[in-house]
Amino acid sequence: MNVWDLLVDRMARYMVRTGTLEITYADGRQRRYGDGTGTLVAMTVHDPGLTRKIIRNPDLGIGEGYMDQGFTLKDDDLTGFLALLLYNVAHSGMPWFEKPLSLWKYLSRRLAQFNPMGRAQENVAHHYDLSGDLYDLFLDKDRQYSCAYFARPDMTLDAAQEAKKALIARKLRIGPGMTVLDIGCGWGGMALTLARDYGAKVVGVTLSTQQHAYATERVRAAGLADRIDIRLCDYRAVAGSFDRIVSVGMFEHVGAPHFREYFHHVEKLLKPGGVALIHFIGRASAPGTTSDWITKYIFPGGYCPAMSEVSAAVEHENLVIADLEVWRIHYAETLRHWLTRFEARIDDARALYDERFTRMWRFYLISSEMAFRHAGQVVFQYQLCHEVGDVPLTRDYLYAAPLTEKARMAAE
Repeated sequence: MNVWDLLVDRMARYMVRTGTLEITYADGRQRRYGDGTGTLVAMTVHDPGLTRKIIRNPDLGIGEGYMDQGFTLKDDDLTGFLALLLYNVAHSGMPWFEKPLSLWKYLSRRLAQFNPMGRAQENVAHHYDLSGDLYDLFLDKDRQYSCAYFARPDMTLDAAQEAKKALIARKLRIGPGMTVLDIGCGWGGMALTLARDYGAKVVGVTLSTQQHAYATERVRAAGLADRIDIRLCDYRAVAGSFDRIVSVGMFEHVGAPHFREYFHHVEKLLKPGGVALIHFIGRASAPGTTSDWITKYIFPGGYCPAMSEVSAAVEHENLVIADLEVWRIHYAETLRHWLTRFEARIDDARALYDERFTRMWRFYLISSEMAFRHAGQVVFQYQLCHEVGDVPLTRDYLYAAPLTEKARMAAE
């Protein structure tokens, strides 16, 4: 075994304490790690240079190794492999010789997450301006690309996404005629729901040209152009004031250097007595960094923050945290649904792009699911307002269905 193989061997012995991992190195030598419990996860290294890449940067080494087939897994059990790794890293940490890399990443994270207007648009285009046909392979019919809400474990993905939107509408205390700013409106699903079902007037903003075109066409087809205005612009360029502000799955793209800037704009754009609901992926642990593989291939400039980072930014911008909810396994279940749908149409994905892209996307979906199951990823929902009395003093209103525009018109 060369020096890089020996370092990976030492890393695996340090990290893998629960479960069973077997590695067959490129020179044919085989080593087994863990306590012998659980299903055996067998990894075969084909690229002699892979262990060097893993030691130099574990995130990139493992992710690119899977994409390029520098290693393969028995039965292609990527779920079992990543579950084993992430569970053990969460409990054992990394060996001492990987600590300098972690420290450097943390010290330089503000530069990596610096997202002024022009750079923010480039980062969004990297992911959200991919072919719309790709997203149709695995998303629900409303193209909700964020955590669903599984009020019951047997819910379909479409039903859980509808439940998510309904709960957000209740937290917004939405009503007919209210003006709403949707920051990061995606393909328009939330804007359509709030306008069509609750009678709101919505301005949706996105930096994705693909999302803007798709959402604009959906609004036109629904006959709601008088109630919904979809704009291709940065939220920092929005003027005016709104009764309600909603943002679902966008704050992860803001970056730590811009947290106070973001909430400054929320505070400035929210009318007195208004309510904002900010829904985003975060971490249950202390502040950290983004996986280098995720930054390079999936979400450049992105970061899922700790509660302490977000709450500090809110407090400095004269906003009140009226309610805070933590969703734990909901996103893991959402990702499991997405993976099942994606794998059922994986040949279509290969036809759209190629084998390497398909393996990258599969790694993205599975690693994200395992991060929610084993590595402390959660979803936060912050309900914000200007004054402590701007929302009801108990949470009873969250569990009664709001009066939608359809129901109101029927009652009149």
